[in-house]
Amino acid sequence: MFEFCTDPKSLETFQWFSCYLTTPKHMSMYYSLFTVVALILLTAPFGLMFGFMGAFASRSKNMIIRILGKGYTSIVRGVPDIVFFLFVPIALDQAIEFIRHKTLCWDVTEPIWRGNDFVVCRAAKMPLSEAAVWTHDVYGFLLAVVAFAFVFGAFCSNVLAGALKSVPRGQIEAGRSMGLGERQIRRLIEVPQMWIYALPGLSNLWQLLIKSTPLLFLLGVEDLVYWARELGGSKTSAYAYSHADWRLAYFTVLLLFYLLVTSISQRGFERMRKRLARGQNFSGAS
Repeated sequence: MFEFCTDPKSLETFQWFSCYLTTPKHMSMYYSLFTVVALILLTAPFGLMFGFMGAFASRSKNMIIRILGKGYTSIVRGVPDIVFFLFVPIALDQAIEFIRHKTLCWDVTEPIWRGNDFVVCRAAKMPLSEAAVWTHDVYGFLLAVVAFAFVFGAFCSNVLAGALKSVPRGQIEAGRSMGLGERQIRRLIEVPQMWIYALPGLSNLWQLLIKSTPLLFLLGVEDLVYWARELGGSKTSAYAYSHADWRLAYFTVLLLFYLLVTSISQRGFERMRKRLARGQNFSGAS
């Protein structure tokens, strides 16, 4: 990074650390910070979308849709998150490759499932073997986003369903008396007013989402925890920047980082709550 970094063993303390913290591996760690932030920012809206779908489905008058909505919420909430973090990317990846295989390689007669192996033609692989490295990284990252959104969407569905039930029935009846249809009531009355009831639960889910990002390493995505463990481990004299076991220091910095992010998030949600509660009276919200 710097010209004086050519011989690390001859550097003084400040210069040594300035070179050490700007090595290519450390730059990869800093890049993983943007990966974590991107995961959170993409998962939140998609998780909210899954949540709305599950909440409205669980309140549907159609029995089949209602069963699907409640089943989605109950199953995901009842199974350890790590199972779905591993299951969803594999299932989605194989589903995409299955469709591509049937579309692009329709003349192939061999079965796709051969014992315990899932085998598709070369053209159906996602991504293609000759694709650039960044393509593989982006594809894996997008699968991770879907997995996180699917899991947190189920918890979000439960929160939103409870918030919709908390909207005063008097306002809904007033809307019906004015001739509003069910979709209009949902769009003009229920959804705008449910946020004040949903916000505490959504803020908790947001914090859990932030704290769950270290699970990215299970999906092959190099995140902050991966690099903290990789860089903090002891490095012998065989390395240019040899040092003792510094994992405690790395994980302490990581702990402070997550505490800072969750603290800022909590303040943000508190301001949102005060703004939504302005001018509203909840004493008779039953």
